Amino acid sequence: MQIYWIKAQAPRRVLALVKHLGLAADFIEVDLMGGGLKAPAYAALNPNLKAPTLVDGDMVLWESSAIMAYLCIKAGSDMWPAHNPAEQVQVLQWLSWCDHHWSPAVGPFYFEHVVKATFRFAETDRSALVGKDKELQKLAKVLDDHLAGRDYLACGRLTIADFQVASMANYWRESEMPFDGFPNLTAWLERLKQIPAWADPWPADGQVAA
Repeated sequence: MQIYWIKAQAPRRVLALVKHLGLAADFIEVDLMGGGLKAPAYAALNPNLKAPTLVDGDMVLWESSAIMAYLCIKAGSDMWPAHNPAEQVQVLQWLSWCDHHWSPAVGPFYFEHVVKATFRFAETDRSALVGKDKELQKLAKVLDDHLAGRDYLACGRLTIADFQVASMANYWRESEMPFDGFPNLTAWLERLKQIPAWADPWPADGQVAA
């Protein structure tokens, strides 16, 4: 099994899950700045020209939530409740909420403070974030209220929904996300950092670049 990745939030959750589940995989870092995502061989695997991408025999998957579900099925993990439809919809609710609401709200903060710093292609522009705190705080309250009395988002345990929703918010301090008034949310983020694979998901240096 091969996992193609770059140092960004969507591959992060997939890499963390592989490590957490103890699965064997070859980690292939794509040279983002060198145009690796647009290389013909990679585009043949992922027409979106994004990462991550999973290749497992004849199975080729992109989109991190689908990859995470596949990994759980492969490992027999209930982090994706493959055999429990009632729990599946709980997880799906948060995956969908993340994609359609949460990610667009946290994304600008993550981009300005983390993506730009990681790939060094531009300076942080705080003016681009003016006014974006209101929508983010509205959604943070939804999450904070839901997490009152809960350790995890769904099913009363750790699931792929936690990894998905936390992937950008994990960097809330360095991204200057306005979460100080949401103690349940920040406690949940800190709780996830106690998971070794989540705290350090990145493969070792020296991986082959795509």
